[in-house]
Amino acid sequence: MSARTELLDFLRDEVNRPLSREKLYQQLDIKADQRKMLDNLLDDLVKTGFVFKNSVDQYGVPEKFNLIGGRIDKTPSGNGFLIPDDPEKEDIFISSGKMNGAMHNDKVFIRLLPHSRGKSAEGEVAEIVERANKQVVGNLEKKKNYGFVVPDNQRICNDVFIPPEHMQGAKDGQKVVVEIINWPESNRNSEGKIVEILGFKGDPGVDIEAIIRQLDLPGEFPADVKKVLNNIPDEVKASEHTDRRDLRDLKMVTIDGADAKDLDDAVSIEKLADDKYRLGVHIADVTHYVKEDSPLDQEAFERGTSIYLVDRVIPMLPRKLSNGICSLNPQVNRLALTAMIDYKLTGKDGAKVDGYEIFPSLIRTNYRLTYDEVREILDKDNQAVKDEFSDFVDELELMNELRRRLRKQRFNSGSIDFDFPEVKVELDSKGKPIHLRKRIHGISEQLIEEFMIAANNVVAADMFWREEPFVYRVHDQPDPDRLQQFNEFIHNFGYHVKGDIKDIHPRALQEVLAKVAGTAEERIIDTVLLRSMKKAVYATKNIGHFGLAIEHYTHFTSPIRRYPDLIVHRLLKEIQEKGSFSKKRTEELERKLPIIADQSSLQERRAMEAERDSVKLKKIEYMVDQVGEEFSGIISGITGFGFFVELDNTVEGLVHVKNMDDDYYHYDESVQAMIGERTKNMYRLGDEVRIKVSRVSLEDRELDFQIIED
Repeated sequence: MSARTELLDFLRDEVNRPLSREKLYQQLDIKADQRKMLDNLLDDLVKTGFVFKNSVDQYGVPEKFNLIGGRIDKTPSGNGFLIPDDPEKEDIFISSGKMNGAMHNDKVFIRLLPHSRGKSAEGEVAEIVERANKQVVGNLEKKKNYGFVVPDNQRICNDVFIPPEHMQGAKDGQKVVVEIINWPESNRNSEGKIVEILGFKGDPGVDIEAIIRQLDLPGEFPADVKKVLNNIPDEVKASEHTDRRDLRDLKMVTIDGADAKDLDDAVSIEKLADDKYRLGVHIADVTHYVKEDSPLDQEAFERGTSIYLVDRVIPMLPRKLSNGICSLNPQVNRLALTAMIDYKLTGKDGAKVDGYEIFPSLIRTNYRLTYDEVREILDKDNQAVKDEFSDFVDELELMNELRRRLRKQRFNSGSIDFDFPEVKVELDSKGKPIHLRKRIHGISEQLIEEFMIAANNVVAADMFWREEPFVYRVHDQPDPDRLQQFNEFIHNFGYHVKGDIKDIHPRALQEVLAKVAGTAEERIIDTVLLRSMKKAVYATKNIGHFGLAIEHYTHFTSPIRRYPDLIVHRLLKEIQEKGSFSKKRTEELERKLPIIADQSSLQERRAMEAERDSVKLKKIEYMVDQVGEEFSGIISGITGFGFFVELDNTVEGLVHVKNMDDDYYHYDESVQAMIGERTKNMYRLGDEVRIKVSRVSLEDRELDFQIIED
């Protein structure tokens, strides 16, 4: 038993009151030379939410204090939810009045309150463990001797007070970066000092720079990281070929978007018999160059993920790695970690795993194919493209058959598929949006998706059955109360969720999606179900992936751009080399991996928010010249102050209730509709409406629509 497990079991089962460090030393018989280790372990357990330290420096497990640890997920309204550290626990509603100074993404302990929102649990922030927003970006509203900064991030709901001595000469209306010097309290705004002036809102380039600064990520890598790069070669050396399986004679390709530069996965396929295929998923061996606890590793941990903004990429790793020695470019030697999976074909639609291997490899990809090229070959039978890649067409057709079987099998098992349109914003040389193009999710994209899911599944299962410390990608089943609300909502359309709401199988939800596919209410039901689902996170405890209907899942396939994938590689290689972790290494990993999982989940959420913000910003800019134009759209969201309409090009704007002048309208949450008081006119989620663009504000990042009456 590890020291971490032993300490938690002791605090949970052996004591009936909080204990100071001195008492813990005594009761656990910790010698003087071992106390530093216990101190570090306690600090880590407090930081990760497994242990609570009270105001008099005594320790206990949170549940004995009636506390739950997690991170705050705030909404623009000021209310929010606790996302618990334990992925099996349900999200807990926190009203704005119970935040007690907590901000979006802060790590906190909350105390449960008596149920006051129907059946849903509600809590109050009891202690803030770690602040997530050390800096805030926003617009300065200057008064006579002081100012307020209105945050760009609407989830950071309260303005930041700037005293006169910290104005730094900033002017009214400028976009600034503020460092928090006093955190908010229940009756007081946070206080900050201006550390950077980005320019006036609306100035070219200021908008995207503001999003980058909000992430608190430097554009450049620090000097100690650049120093490490000097020792990394530009080409794979012959000395690095040893202890690797040489797969350079195996035909394989990368398949990515046309603008991708960090190619971290390649695929191969062999037909072993009429009913047996061997799939190869070959992933860049980033850990060969990113050594544990090196400056490069520490920087990657802090960044957590590459961030894909609309006009640039903020990479997790320097380009010498991400676009160079780690990128699986064609016709060059590369180091990889390979998952070879044998499939036995069953019936006309099935494919059963019939063995696998995971091992370090030396590879040399044949081609760098794009999704469009693969689509031309498999979907459009374009002879010219087939001739260009003639020596790999047979393999692509085998891959397509395996894709079809894996996808069919996955959805038969209950995997949930949301088909929401995504858009790529195309910019001109000056950064101005000129086109909004919907992304295609066809055969070629599905092919890579299915193969990556297969590899992630096999790797997670392998480590799970070894019972070694690991990082999983987990997705818990929906909160029963939210799912019950969804079930009540779809009754309005004649549908219902089969089975026990409290122990739902994902197949029951996929069946609902299948029934509504192609109907007028498809979009509304898909949207409400998605909002009922929990978020996938990284965790050291494997609870399976509900949305994919998979028992064992991790992220293994993108170590160039995701830190947890890099960690998974490091653990796999170590296990392959040593067979198992030593007791000392197990204790170290049990201490470090929860911190890595939490940081990775946090950085993923922040990156997603930044990516969405950058796309939204350019969509609004695209509509600047469309004021007065008329469009058809779908009602995509409804609130008490109006409803949002999404156009076919995925641009979303607000129809404010104050501008609906034919009646007084009120929001009825039970039917997700805005209903006229006198006329009983109803605007429901998913309804198609005709609108006119009435206002576009880049400064406020707002787009207003006006309903056009028939």
